Amino acid sequence: MIFFILLSTLEYGVGDHRMVKSNQTRSRWQRFLDNDIVYSFFTTPGAIIAASITLIAIIATFAAPLIAPYNPFDPAQISLWDGKLPPAWTDGGSSAYLLGTDNQGRDMLSTILYGGRISILVGIAAVFLGMLLGVTLGVISGYFGGLTDTIIMRIADVQLTIPGILVAILINGIGRAALPLELREEFAIYVVIVAIGLTDWPQFARVARGATLVEAEKEYVQAAKLIGLPKFTIILRHILPNTLRPVLVIATIGLALAIIAEATLSFLGQGIPPTTPSLGTLIRVGNEFLFSGLWWITFFPAIALIILVFSVNLLGDWMRDALNPKLR
Repeated sequence: MIFFILLSTLEYGVGDHRMVKSNQTRSRWQRFLDNDIVYSFFTTPGAIIAASITLIAIIATFAAPLIAPYNPFDPAQISLWDGKLPPAWTDGGSSAYLLGTDNQGRDMLSTILYGGRISILVGIAAVFLGMLLGVTLGVISGYFGGLTDTIIMRIADVQLTIPGILVAILINGIGRAALPLELREEFAIYVVIVAIGLTDWPQFARVARGATLVEAEKEYVQAAKLIGLPKFTIILRHILPNTLRPVLVIATIGLALAIIAEATLSFLGQGIPPTTPSLGTLIRVGNEFLFSGLWWITFFPAIALIILVFSVNLLGDWMRDALNPKLR
């Protein structure tokens, strides 16, 4: 009898523990769903579609070695005899190449997947570099003010008066000229990342400076100053985290612009070399054969670029509205 009583007590205790744990899990999940940003996302069809397309594009490009029919960088899988084949559903097409081949015999679907990965990597790295530099200078400018603020903001203002693509071409040209001839193609991607990143920092700096000016006047920052916290501790612990919300919106929109900038540089022959083609390089190569009737070499990379940039832009527009407290 005592054994059954103890067993019943243990079962009740376990059941009660599971019930409490289940309630906690449900409560956390419910709080997650009740979040304003999460609710806004799931009630905005455009944001869901844009996020889905962006996620699919990122997964597909980064999984290119697994899902691409061919490796366009492997000479053993490229045949010049199969060059300039049209898409599979047109006359003269081959079922082995769904979207046709380029002038070098590379499968267009495979080159788009591999090229999209390079475009996305360059865009993300360039935005991260621009955000790191811009937020750092913007927060320092807004917090310290005075001569520091004047110098940083005047440099940003001067750079903003020059078209970004011209600044990127200038920085890219200087970077290429500074490298030895045998290293230019090897470091071309890094030069493009630096060129685009140094072009984008003023936008981040202006946004971070504005947010810093607002946060620096709030009570908790004034209290931190009164108790004697070091300036950089106040910046890192209190001001910087509260400036990231508008910066994330700029970064999302900036990703689309960085991808376009990389494609523009590559199209002009100032970006990624043809040996490691990005979407911009593929469009430039196809443009040389456009009037010969080889429309697919330019068309499919251009469509992939448009869809990718459009979806990232839609996602950025949603983030701008969702993170704006005046629109809630």
